[in-house]
Amino acid sequence: MLYTLRADLEGDIAMPELSQLGFLSQPLPLVIGGTVLSALLLIAIRLIIFNRLRNWTERSKFTVDSVLVSALSLPLSLITLALLLGIIKYLLEYTALISQGDLAWSKTAIVVLCLCALVLFCDRFVNGLIASYSRKTTSFKNSASIIQGVARGLIFCIGTLVLLGTLGISITPIVASLGITSLAVALALQPTLENFFSGVQLVVDKPIRVGDFIELESGEQGFVERIGWRSTWIKMLPNNTIIVPNSVLSKSKIVNYFYPEKELSVPVEVGVHYSSDLEFVEKVTLEVAKEILVSHKWGVDNYETFVVYHTFDSSSINFTVMLRAKEYFNRFWLKSAFIKALHKRFAEEGIVIPYPIRALNTEQEKAKF
Repeated sequence: MLYTLRADLEGDIAMPELSQLGFLSQPLPLVIGGTVLSALLLIAIRLIIFNRLRNWTERSKFTVDSVLVSALSLPLSLITLALLLGIIKYLLEYTALISQGDLAWSKTAIVVLCLCALVLFCDRFVNGLIASYSRKTTSFKNSASIIQGVARGLIFCIGTLVLLGTLGISITPIVASLGITSLAVALALQPTLENFFSGVQLVVDKPIRVGDFIELESGEQGFVERIGWRSTWIKMLPNNTIIVPNSVLSKSKIVNYFYPEKELSVPVEVGVHYSSDLEFVEKVTLEVAKEILVSHKWGVDNYETFVVYHTFDSSSINFTVMLRAKEYFNRFWLKSAFIKALHKRFAEEGIVIPYPIRALNTEQEKAKF
């Protein structure tokens, strides 16, 4: 249209017809006006789409859609900027203010903006899902940073390689250089990388989880408080914390008292006099054990407790009573309550718990005085 207008001007078209076109007869105002209107329109469309999606996710019960909308915020801004750049390019070419060869870089800029938007969306979406899942799972909470770091590194590495390939840069030398550099860095940071990948292994295999009560091979006991990039933090019962490198923890033997479940058996050793009626002793002991399991807040009330006689000791017949506690940490109080109740009941029933006795048989040894 403007090309025709320019031809008509050269043919001495009448001035009244030109004046009727107003500001459209000037290319620069057309570009400025079109850019402003396009920017306002694109921003309005982005706000409308984003607000509609956000209102929809607020009514939804799912988590994925909320994370998706949250991840779209910044990428949508980049896409809007890319579209605006494309519109400006079109207006400049249409008005012939700039030739097509002068705007060759704009296509590359639009592609770069779109790729950056895609990489940012993938990064925000994946890390949002990890963060959302970690809030729902206690065992995953403090170890989520490791997975987020690995995911972010992979996404940005792949995105950078794709971007370089799109710009026409050969990535083969870069990949080769990265391989040599990675080897040098791996040798220099071998202890750090060993701890890092050991932490990843702990998160994936889950031999321990945040909140588990564990016992290390060296004898320390405590609750797993945090599984980090380099080390694992264990809060011990005296309220101090032991920090163990992940590489050491992955190689050592660990007793996990919370796996596969928190409940565990609590054996209690008891001894009675040789003259005791063992059937009656067993009956009384089971009554006391069942009563404690039901009444105590840390006892498992539906557990079928039992008594096993096992030793003719020097001064007593010994047996084991098996109780059941809800957690390892609670077994001390359960065992204490049972011992007090059993001692009281034995005293009422006349059942004797003998003191240690050592008999001297002078006749057998033929001692001479």
